[in-house]
Amino acid sequence: MSTPSSWPLPPHSTRYVVPRALVRQLQQHPISQELYPLGTGHYLQARGHHMDRDSHDDYLLIYCVDGSGWLRVGAQTFEVEAGHLLILPKGLAHAYAASDTQPWTIYWVHFDGRLAEQFCLNLAVRYERPLMQVGRNAKLTADFDSLLQVRRSGYQLRPLLHTANQLRQILSYAALLRTAPSNQPGFDLDLIHSHMQANLHRQLDLDNLAALANLSKYHFAKRYKALTGTSPINHFINLKIEHSCQLLDLGVQTISEIGYAVGYDDAYYFSRIFKKVMGISPTAYRKLRLGAWPDY
Repeated sequence: MSTPSSWPLPPHSTRYVVPRALVRQLQQHPISQELYPLGTGHYLQARGHHMDRDSHDDYLLIYCVDGSGWLRVGAQTFEVEAGHLLILPKGLAHAYAASDTQPWTIYWVHFDGRLAEQFCLNLAVRYERPLMQVGRNAKLTADFDSLLQVRRSGYQLRPLLHTANQLRQILSYAALLRTAPSNQPGFDLDLIHSHMQANLHRQLDLDNLAALANLSKYHFAKRYKALTGTSPINHFINLKIEHSCQLLDLGVQTISEIGYAVGYDDAYYFSRIFKKVMGISPTAYRKLRLGAWPDY
């Protein structure tokens, strides 16, 4: 693990470092070798907390839940506020510290493993700006608290294997938070998605959706894709198929009726769209409810 802070741990704060012998077991165990924790902690109002690393030989995730601080990478210094997540990859020299006036409260975990770099890449954080705003997220906080339960396990391997998989959950969930779309000024994504949900029985086109945002079709489609990573029409189709799966699971309506309920008058065309999204036909999907697994 990278050199830890010499900052004295105050009351009600927690720091847990995995013994080296257990780290070696985690490195070799098939359940944990791809991603494993080296140490984790929770610092409350950490006045005086600071670190300056020229050499960083593992990966570090810090979640600021209250207060503030700063992070320096290269020649750039960033203000860190509540809701910021800091991802510091292996090899990235850095320095950080809590604010003197409003010292931060943070969760942190040092980690490594064969897939550690891939998990960081999945977060899509730039090395020159290794922080992202995820807000005060109750699930993320609960996941970090759960990670810290390992400190009562008596340095046993099995609880640490569980912790390694909890770490996977934290990193993959953080990536999900990063890709969650957020509104931009003058572009109400929630309104657009609500309009889609209310009109699953219809066929909406770009003209209709762009009018909601008071944009041309071109600028609407471009901004929508920048926020969501997909086109508005593809998302609308996916919502239709998602809803049709729910109707198929109920087992009441015919496939033609379900197609009509999601805006497709032609049952054959509906089946084609369904199979394109789901990989199986509506009929094969319905059989899943009866325990028949289709051949893909």
